Amino acid sequence: MSEKLNTGSHDLPITDALAAFMETGWADTRHTGLEALSVAPWTAKRRAALAARFPGERLVIPSGSLKARSNDSDYRFRTHSAFAYLTGDTEPDDVLVIEPSGEAVLYLRPRSPRAGSQEFYRDRRYGEFWVGRRPDLDEAQQLYRIECAHIGRLSLDGPARVLRGVDASVDAAVERGQGDAELETFLSEMRLLKDEWEIAELQFAVDATSRGFEDVVRAVPEALGQVRGERYLEGVFGLRARLEGNAVGYDSIVASGAHANVLHWIRNDGRLSSRDLLLLDAGIETDSLYTADITRTLPLSGRFSPVQRQVYELVYEAQSAAIETLRPGARFRDFHLAAMRVICEGLHAWGVLKDSPSSLMDSGLYRRYTVCSSGHMLGLDVHDCAKARAESYLDGVLEEGQVLTVEPGLYLQSDDLTLPGEFRGIGVRIEDDLVITSDGARLMSAGLPRHPDEVEGWMAALLSS
Repeated sequence: MSEKLNTGSHDLPITDALAAFMETGWADTRHTGLEALSVAPWTAKRRAALAARFPGERLVIPSGSLKARSNDSDYRFRTHSAFAYLTGDTEPDDVLVIEPSGEAVLYLRPRSPRAGSQEFYRDRRYGEFWVGRRPDLDEAQQLYRIECAHIGRLSLDGPARVLRGVDASVDAAVERGQGDAELETFLSEMRLLKDEWEIAELQFAVDATSRGFEDVVRAVPEALGQVRGERYLEGVFGLRARLEGNAVGYDSIVASGAHANVLHWIRNDGRLSSRDLLLLDAGIETDSLYTADITRTLPLSGRFSPVQRQVYELVYEAQSAAIETLRPGARFRDFHLAAMRVICEGLHAWGVLKDSPSSLMDSGLYRRYTVCSSGHMLGLDVHDCAKARAESYLDGVLEEGQVLTVEPGLYLQSDDLTLPGEFRGIGVRIEDDLVITSDGARLMSAGLPRHPDEVEGWMAALLSS
């Protein structure tokens, strides 16, 4: 059977002479004595914990497959978070299998040989000349410290629990079982508590993101003159993300003026005005795929107007109240409720809502101006551990080692007639990343100012440097 290659319709034909020539004259570039990835000792512990949870069962966790963006052009691949958590491997089409004995085997597509195969120079999806070098089996075993085998040897006969919705070919090969959902849930819940390696990766992501925010502030004067100033600043932050990490952890929200009231504004095609605020919600994803998630709302002039400061200070007070609640044993929902009580008090004091703050908390009317929750778990996914059960996450209690965001906001729509005219069109969110410690919480993003006076001073220093 001829070799199946992923080639394009406009690829040039290969002569027998060229095919023979391409098999010869290559130096041996195999690597020996590679150091293991720094995460390898941790992934071994994670796989052991997973095997212990499902003793005597076969577990199948795929990395995911390439997806076409347009015609024969693929999206940049990003492996499934659970697979990365268990292996450290970030290549497409690989599959981790934990056997009933507890033994783990990583099935992967190794580097293709230079003799007997045309893949390395003809295959647009996997060929080394097209997309870069993959490790061979020995190299992969050195890097990941796990038994590695060729993906062609993978047999999916017999019962197994499968992480589904990741690789269609794996889904089709194994009959769906009732235990698949339980596997997905546990894979999400075991990531609720971060080990020290993960916390260090997240701190690096946060620190790099802080540097990206500084880049954005320095670029504001130039961006103010651009037709698509929001997109200019998006590009500035994206440069930092690619320099220091894998990419952005999610599409950056660069929202000026009334665009800040669109919670997930990622069009980023607006013009900037020095009269407006800029809501920047962005995070850098490390090469190991852990992401930060930080928001700052900045006056594009460098100084808040009185009404902008009024709105900002209420959000700042709400966030500060939320942060004060964070400690082991506190309910996860407590920090959101603390923030919302402050918001209700402020809306009542402004005369926007007439009911008492306690009545507003019961009725939920305040949510017209702040429709989303005030935070979430953070890690390999920006909204991490999303498949965890409510009793373990949303209705659970905080534990040392959890990492989460605190991000209350006020979104005062331009067409909202319940608001005084001077408030309309202002959107403010302040978001920070915190790790729960033995006696409280550590503000991982403390390098970025939160108080309005500090924000103005920080901006002034950056713009004058």
